[in-house]
Amino acid sequence: MNNPELIIKTIAFVKEKLNDAEGGHDWFHIERVYKNALLIAKDTDCDLTVVQLGALLHDIADSKFHNGDETIGPRTARLFLESENVSEDIIEHVVKIIENISYKGGNFEKKFSSVELDIVQDADRLDAIGAIGIARAFNYGGFKNRALHNPEIAPITNMTKEEYKKNNAPTINHFYEKLLLLKDKMNTEKGKQIAAERHQFMELFLAQFYAEWEGVK
Repeated sequence: MNNPELIIKTIAFVKEKLNDAEGGHDWFHIERVYKNALLIAKDTDCDLTVVQLGALLHDIADSKFHNGDETIGPRTARLFLESENVSEDIIEHVVKIIENISYKGGNFEKKFSSVELDIVQDADRLDAIGAIGIARAFNYGGFKNRALHNPEIAPITNMTKEEYKKNNAPTINHFYEKLLLLKDKMNTEKGKQIAAERHQFMELFLAQFYAEWEGVK
């Protein structure tokens, strides 16, 4: 299926829905994930329409901003796609991507697998690391009024899904609880290549951060 008009309508829908979203989960986040997904898809045999729709709708109603309700995103996506008369098999695939894409502490067992999910998940995770990932982490930390760093609060690297959702640790801890772990959780070869560079950038940032924190340089 190749439906450029559907993609244009989906982009307009997402822009409208996320007009007032937090800066790390706004339309520009979606756009970056969309571009990442297209880049990865170039090297992969996949259903491009499912990849495009999955990337565009993956954060249409993030549970973090809806009292932890994980059903709103899939439901919102389904209602929109149904209104556009998209076939049920594509709707179901996109909904499964939305339901299974999230990190959730790293201990979440995916209940669905597909090449298209692998691509969109990698695309989303790439936006959580590197320079953009650093910016998003501190933007969200500020949004939640979290400390930048507190040496007395150690990172927790093996949280349950519920512990992860309730975690309110300093932003630096998030690097060890999620961001630095993503490189080894990528699904695709292209995703792994890009993640390696972005991971290295984060390590350089952390080294500089600690040096400045301790007044070393």
